[in-house]
Amino acid sequence: MTNVVLGFAPTRRSIFSAPDAVKYADLTRKKLEEMGVTFVDITDISEDGLLHSENDRIRIAEKFKAEKIDGLFIPHGNFGTEYEVARLSRECDVPVLLWGPRDERPDENGIRLRDSQCGLFATGKVLRRFKVPFTYLCNCRLEDEAFYRGVTNFLAVCNVVKAFKNTRILQIGPRPFDFWSTMCNEGELLENFNIQLAPIPMPELTREMKRVREDEDKIQEIISYCKENFEVNIKDEDLKTVAALKAAMRALADRYGCNAIALQCWNELQEEIGIMPCAANSLLNEEGLPVVCETDIHGAITAVMCEAAGLGEARTFFADWTVRHPDNENGELLQHCGPWPLSCASCKPSIGYPLAFSHPGAVEAQAKLGEMTLCRFDGDNGEYSLLLGNAKGIEGPYTKGTYVWVEVENLKRLEAKIVEGPYIHHCVGIHKNVVPVLYEACKYIGISPDLYDNNDEEVKAWIRGE
Repeated sequence: MTNVVLGFAPTRRSIFSAPDAVKYADLTRKKLEEMGVTFVDITDISEDGLLHSENDRIRIAEKFKAEKIDGLFIPHGNFGTEYEVARLSRECDVPVLLWGPRDERPDENGIRLRDSQCGLFATGKVLRRFKVPFTYLCNCRLEDEAFYRGVTNFLAVCNVVKAFKNTRILQIGPRPFDFWSTMCNEGELLENFNIQLAPIPMPELTREMKRVREDEDKIQEIISYCKENFEVNIKDEDLKTVAALKAAMRALADRYGCNAIALQCWNELQEEIGIMPCAANSLLNEEGLPVVCETDIHGAITAVMCEAAGLGEARTFFADWTVRHPDNENGELLQHCGPWPLSCASCKPSIGYPLAFSHPGAVEAQAKLGEMTLCRFDGDNGEYSLLLGNAKGIEGPYTKGTYVWVEVENLKRLEAKIVEGPYIHHCVGIHKNVVPVLYEACKYIGISPDLYDNNDEEVKAWIRGE
């Protein structure tokens, strides 16, 4: 399903039915395999394939850490051994999913075999004592839609946490002078979240562009891709520069081990290379390497999170909140000069000239309509949060650049949140509902989710399987 790897550690307690716990653990293994979930099992360590022994737990933790699992899935086949679950969870230090299959009707003698729900109550309390955050999927059957949805959502949560905690951003140039709103605290990002920046000066970019131009086959491959997928309305030499910029940024990101780029896209860059970087940004965004504008480091972090939440099923786009819809009281224009990925477009995009600049190289297209998630990681004064919520694309007037008009439930409420902060006019969007994923991921990375739809209880209900 993804490149996320779960540590699978079903648990039991001795005074309840061991055979039934084994039975449900095996059924759960089979279900995960049917879903295409990659997991590391414990059958080679525990004689019955279940977690309930301290000696086994020590060896299980060693195995899970060696296998570099991204999350723990701990089904309670019966009541479970809550302190072993807590010890394992703390040591592995990854997101934890708790779940147990619904208990059967007591038999004719009033005997209950498993009491898995009761055990989950105990485990939740002990995990709190251990200060281990966890995700809870309420008691349900393996065949229920809630199980599939809960496990899939948890995989995406693990993917976000893994991406966030391993983020290194290639910062090309300082922020533009006029953009005080995009300043960030590099030290805090490293100290609080292990987010690293790899800053390079503009001459290093231009030097890399000269180097990659020597690989004529690579440059021609990018040019051919552009001519096939875009309406190209710029000169051949300018398109060659677009290709060189794209190849150079990819090479630099790989060299410095970065999973996102924040670029000083104006004005010095245009003076140095003679084009807007938007089309090159668009190409990299389409490949799943987020590139954001105006050296917006927090925007790059947002894009990494949102991209990971989508599990590769949709690409993200970086946008400005700009102006109110002329006819819809809850409508707003999302727009930028042209960095959005090809797959977001509702038509064949063009490469031409932007609205506010005279240099070539900007992409123009309206994005697809339909369901979206919009989000923004941001912070100041030492506190960080994630603004997020749903929107839908709607029809609206034509405008230059890459754009889409969206409708939200209450624009005035959203507008006030952005102005009052800690957010700015930049956001990241994706054509998929990843609100529950991002909301749940916040508990594992130490930031506060901030739902602009004020629907916390609705999102929590979805996560727990309602």
